Amino acid sequence: MSATLKSNITFIGGGNMAQALIGGLIARGLPSTRIMVSDPVEAIRQVLQEKEIQALNNNVEAIQHADVVVLAVKPQVLATVLKPLQGLFDGKLIVSIIAGAEIETIAELSGTDRIVRVMPNTPALVQTGAHGLYANENVGSDDRDLASQILAATGLTIWVNSEAQIDAVTAVSGSGPAYFFYLMESMIRAGKNMGLDEKVATALTLQTALGAAQMAITSSNTPSELRKNVTSPNGTTQAALEVFDRAQISQNIQTALAAAQKRSQELAHELSDSTKTT
Repeated sequence: MSATLKSNITFIGGGNMAQALIGGLIARGLPSTRIMVSDPVEAIRQVLQEKEIQALNNNVEAIQHADVVVLAVKPQVLATVLKPLQGLFDGKLIVSIIAGAEIETIAELSGTDRIVRVMPNTPALVQTGAHGLYANENVGSDDRDLASQILAATGLTIWVNSEAQIDAVTAVSGSGPAYFFYLMESMIRAGKNMGLDEKVATALTLQTALGAAQMAITSSNTPSELRKNVTSPNGTTQAALEVFDRAQISQNIQTALAAAQKRSQELAHELSDSTKTT
């Protein structure tokens, strides 16, 4: 974290993900005086100012003394935000957490190719995020380390070998929390159908999800091995898993993630096309 502690970091966009990163950085020792946020929404600026974060509504002023600029705006306003800043990023590292924004698109709009692209996920809000990162050959090892330190403030950081793999990261971890929430919803509903109180079914489901994840993270066994360990022959777990297999749940999950990956690719192309016509 030493390099990060010496950096001035500006966030363009102060929404939930930006606030999660800011909270994680401060918790790790970055002085709030080294953080600045630019956001057009007054309510967001007030929230940040109450936390002693410098917040203003002026992107040019905000990035003036920044070493790192974190882009955290909605994809549809990317061109509007970056075009007035073109040529002002000399000496600065850009870290983009904008879904679908390819490095080439950001480079064309910003006038710099010193860019790290990140696909975060929402558990970053509770410091348990999973972040996929990619940077091309224009980003050196020091910049990679700096980007890793910033994102590690809210969870796991994984570098991928090609920008195309960011679409796979989007499908697996970017959208992934929704898949687990979907399973939780279904388990809670099943518990209620079997006579459990909704609060009881919810508590059991959520704690089981937490426990299973913690076991998978800390165990030397793979998830497949852990599943087999709790599946007694002709037991209750096997009865449930046989229903999953007959319904081809595994194959359907793989098909679903492939659809998410394809949509991520489409969104990137749509954003690239839209910025060329803006």
